[in-house]
Order: sequence, then C-alpha cells, then structure tokens
Amino acid sequence: MSLDDLRARVSAVLPGIRSDLEDLVRIQSVSADPARSGEVERSAQAVLALFEAEGFTARIARAFDGAPPAVIAHKPGPEGSPTVLLYAHHDVQPENDPAEWDSPPYEPTERNGRLYGRGAADDKAGIAAHLAAIRALGDDLPVGVVLFCEGEEEVGSDTLSDLLAQEKDSLSADVIVIADSGNWDIGIPALTTSLRGLVRVDVEVRTLTHAVHSGMWGGLVPDSLMTLARLIASLHDDEGNVVVEGLKSGPADDVEYPEEKLRAESGALASIRWIGSGPIVERLWTKPAISITGLDAPQVFGASNTLVPSARARITLRTAPADNTENALARLLEHLEKHTPWGAELTATVVDTGEATAIKADGPAYDIARDAFTQAWDGVRPIDMGVGGSIPFIAEFLDAFPQASVLVTGVEDPDTRAHGANEGLHLAEFERVCLAETLLLSNLASLSK
Repeated sequence: MSLDDLRARVSAVLPGIRSDLEDLVRIQSVSADPARSGEVERSAQAVLALFEAEGFTARIARAFDGAPPAVIAHKPGPEGSPTVLLYAHHDVQPENDPAEWDSPPYEPTERNGRLYGRGAADDKAGIAAHLAAIRALGDDLPVGVVLFCEGEEEVGSDTLSDLLAQEKDSLSADVIVIADSGNWDIGIPALTTSLRGLVRVDVEVRTLTHAVHSGMWGGLVPDSLMTLARLIASLHDDEGNVVVEGLKSGPADDVEYPEEKLRAESGALASIRWIGSGPIVERLWTKPAISITGLDAPQVFGASNTLVPSARARITLRTAPADNTENALARLLEHLEKHTPWGAELTATVVDTGEATAIKADGPAYDIARDAFTQAWDGVRPIDMGVGGSIPFIAEFLDAFPQASVLVTGVEDPDTRAHGANEGLHLAEFERVCLAETLLLSNLASLSK
C-alpha cells in the first residue's frame, strides 16, 4: 500500500479517533487516588470496548485480585507474520490544583492547535495512536497485534513484573512498541534509546532531643536545618557536578541542544548558569543528577527563635543508563553517612527505585521504524534521543522479552507539560505519529517471524 493511500486512510479515521480520545480524557483515571479507583476501572473497560470494536479478543488482566486493571487484546495476523505488541497506559496523573489550568482538566479543549486535558498526551494519546493505526489498516492489517494497556504506570507499575511473568506467553512478540515517550521537537521525530533510572531517599538529620532557644544555645549547638543544608551541599562540587563516589556515567549521542531551546524548554531564568560540566546532552541523559524535591522544615511565617531539632529532605537521584539502582543506592547512602556533619543522627529511608534503560537500537525493526518516521515527517529523519527522566517498566520489558526489538516512541513534544497543569497534545504532530505507526505496522510484515 502506498504512502498516499495510508496517509488518506489515517486522515479519514482521525475525526473518530479524536472523539474516542476525548471520551477517554473525560474519565478521571487517577491511579494515585483510591477514591477514583472506579474511574480507573471505567477507563480500562472503555479501552477494552474500543479494541473489541476493531475485532480484537480483549480482556481485563490483573496480577492478583484487587490489582489495577490492564487491558490485553489480541488480533491475529496472516499465517507466518510477525507479532507486534503495542503498549500504552490508561491511568493518569492527578490534576493537582484545577485553578492552574486554563480549561477544566477533564474536559478536552482545543486551543491554538493543541488539545488540552489530563491524559490528552500522557498517555491516552498513546492508546489513540495505536487505535488509529489499527483502524486505518482495517482488514489489511498485515501483522499479528497484541495490545497491552497498563493501569498503574503513574504510580510506579508495582505489579507489572508479576503481570508480565503471569502473561508472558500471551504478551510474547517479535517487536514491542512502547508509546510513552516523545519527539525531539515539533517537526523532528525521535526514537528514545536511553532513559535514566531513579533512586529516591528521604533523609532526616537530628541534632537535638527538643527545640531550644537560639540565643542561649546558638553558636554551640548545631541546628538541624544548618546541618541538613551542609549535608545537601556535599552532594555537588562548586560547578554543580555530582560528587558521590562510585556512581557511573557514560557518553551520549552527538545531538545539538541550542541554548535558546534549552532556555525555552527548561523554564530557567535568563540569569541562571547551567550546572555541571561536559556536553549538554550527557548532563541531561547519561550522567547522574541529584535534586532536592521535598523539604520538611518550619515555615518562615511565624517561625520562633528556636533551634530546630530535626529536618527532612527528599533526595532524588537520576542514575545514568550505565549504572544500576543497587550500586547507586549503596553509593548514595555511603556518601550521606560519611558527610553528615557534627555527629548528627542520620536516618535514611528508601522511597522507591527504578532501573535505567539503554537500548541497542539497530537491526531490521529499527530500520523500518526510522523509515516510517522519515516518511511521516516528510523526509525528516528521527534522531536517537535520550531522556533524563525515568520509565522503569521499559527495563522490565527488556528483561521479560529479550528476543524482541523494543521501540520507544510517543506523542509528546517539549511543550506537552505532562504531569503539569495545561497538559496538551499537539494535534498536527499527533497525526504524524498516527501515520508513522500505520507505516510501521504495514512494513513490519516484511520481517521474518
């Protein structure tokens, strides 16, 4: 089937796909909110119905009774054709403060070429892209397809390992397409080939059994906030490089990241100097990064003149693709114990961890994917992109299905604002994503099973 034929087919199904996407966005499938567990169930049933309508045999799957619902659906291909697993997730992040949104978070609204709403991009648009390719190809689908739509990605995929082991035979595939990442920019597609891992630790330092008068004891007894500040400062050198000994890093692909693009996409103030040393993309993708993402301390308003006995911080370590969480956690804890000043008591509690991912993106499936992206973006070849954030479940797919070619794609762009207020899907880019996946499925038929 020619490119023009497939482009016409995708264009024809897009109005219906957008309507289906908007219906999904209206479902408040916030997996982090127990009060909305019924909405997560409703979104799973909605996804199931959409794929059943396309001739799939579909069911709800759980790792155990009470676990979040996933949707698994199958549609066989011609005899001897390869099988492609299409992944997305139907749960979403909380909307947080609705007042920060320019339109209601669960009422999809178009403004200036974007469709806004929680999940409009992450990741209900991933579901919609899969559906668009299936619907566009219709009875001409040349490969077997397995849909796996998870319901707990936004809360860490805690039961995913068990579910993958339980459903290993039904999810087995030659190629896996994970639609939960993004593209380099509007008009520039990308394949995600590396993601950093995650280690989060809550640390508490204690210097006193109780608060005491700062005038009477200041200058002799260290307060916990001063102590915690010193401990946090020990994690970086003066340039902002992470100095925890034993953490691993590696090189990144040679990708130019212009200064104006960095400023615009990061939201950094014009006066801010970048931290760290080395190539920009290495600092963002393939070197460790440590941030302080939470702090428990008395608020300034109404603060009394006392030495605070204890203080807590959440330390978020993004591990390089060359590292693993076992090593990174051990090295971080060693550093914290070594650098806690003045004999303060240190308590460290592990919040969660997630493995980094590095994909060797070569071979026939990747060649077919790059050609499909190039055609969908009118001759613009995709770049191999690293991601500084973490999607730990990708490592689980690589471990569970080592024989499969894993393609990490997605609908997001630098201004998608996933997880934040005014999350939005760029509609013109979404059409290209749908065309690229349609081309991909059409051309993967050439692979030997």
